[in-house]
Amino acid sequence: MVSEQGQSTKNVCVIGAGPSGLVAARELRKEGHTAVVLEQNHDIGGQWLYEPNVEKEDPLGKNKFLDVHSSVYDSLRIVSPREIMGFTDFPFMSKKNRDTRRFPGHKELWLYLKDFCEYFGLKEMIRFNTRVEYVGMLDYGVFGKDLKWVVKSKEKKGEKRVEEVFDAVIVATGHYSQPRLPSIKGMDAWKRKQIHSHVYRVPEPFRNEVVVIVGNSLSGQDISMEIVKVAKEVYLSAKSLEVTDGLSKVISKHRNLHLYPQIQSLHEDGRVEFEDGSCVIADTIIYCTG
Repeated sequence: MVSEQGQSTKNVCVIGAGPSGLVAARELRKEGHTAVVLEQNHDIGGQWLYEPNVEKEDPLGKNKFLDVHSSVYDSLRIVSPREIMGFTDFPFMSKKNRDTRRFPGHKELWLYLKDFCEYFGLKEMIRFNTRVEYVGMLDYGVFGKDLKWVVKSKEKKGEKRVEEVFDAVIVATGHYSQPRLPSIKGMDAWKRKQIHSHVYRVPEPFRNEVVVIVGNSLSGQDISMEIVKVAKEVYLSAKSLEVTDGLSKVISKHRNLHLYPQIQSLHEDGRVEFEDGSCVIADTIIYCTG
C-alpha cells in the first residue's frame, strides 16, 4: 500500500472482527489508511465469541451460511500458554478477578480481545451484524493499474444491502467455522442423531445415551472426557488405536469409555459398524472432524 514516492492513503475493507481483523484494522489506521471492519456478529471476537444457543443451526453444519459462527464449547480452554497467545505489544496478562490460569478458558481470551479493542479505540471502525455477500474486482480500465474492489454487504437482521468500492480488501474470516464431515457408507440413511462438534456445547443432552465420537484429536478427546460423565457408553473412533499415554490413562479410568477403530458403515437400525468388524447400537454420533 506504500508507493515508491511515499505513503499513499488507501480505503480498505476488513472482513471479520476476530483477532486477525482487529489487529489488521489497528495497523491500517496506524499507517494512515482509512479502514472499515465488517462483522457478521453483534460483537468482536470471531471464533472466541461464545454462542450457547445452537438450536437454530443445522446439526451437521451443512448450511452455506452458518447461523452460528463459533465452534467453541462451554468448557474449552486454550491449548497454548497465555504468554504466546497475545500480541507482542499488548501482552495477554492475568487480571484481578478474572481467569488467571496460564491456560485460561475461552471467555478470558475473548475478554482480552475486548480489552485490545477498547484500548486502541477500534469499535468505532466496526459495522456489526453485517454479512459480506460478494467481493470482486471492479470492472474497469487497464488490468493491474489502480485496481479497486467491490464489496456487497447486507444487514444480518434486515433487508438493507450496501455496495461499496475499496482500494483493498483484507479477508480475516478464519478457517475454523465451516465443519468438515467424513464420507461414511450409510451416513445419509442413519436415522438417529448425528451432529458435528461445531454445535456441541455441554454434555447434558447426551445423558444416558450411547454416543460414538468420530475423531480423537483435541476436540474429540475433550468432548469424550466430558460426555463420559453422563453418557451410558462412549465409543471414541480413531484412525489409529495407538494413542498417547495421557489418553490411554484417561480411558483406563472409565469403564464406559472405549477406543475403537474407524467406522466402516452405518445402518438404519442404529448399528455402527467398525473396521474391525465389531458394531454397537448408538443413540448419537458426534463428528469431531475439523
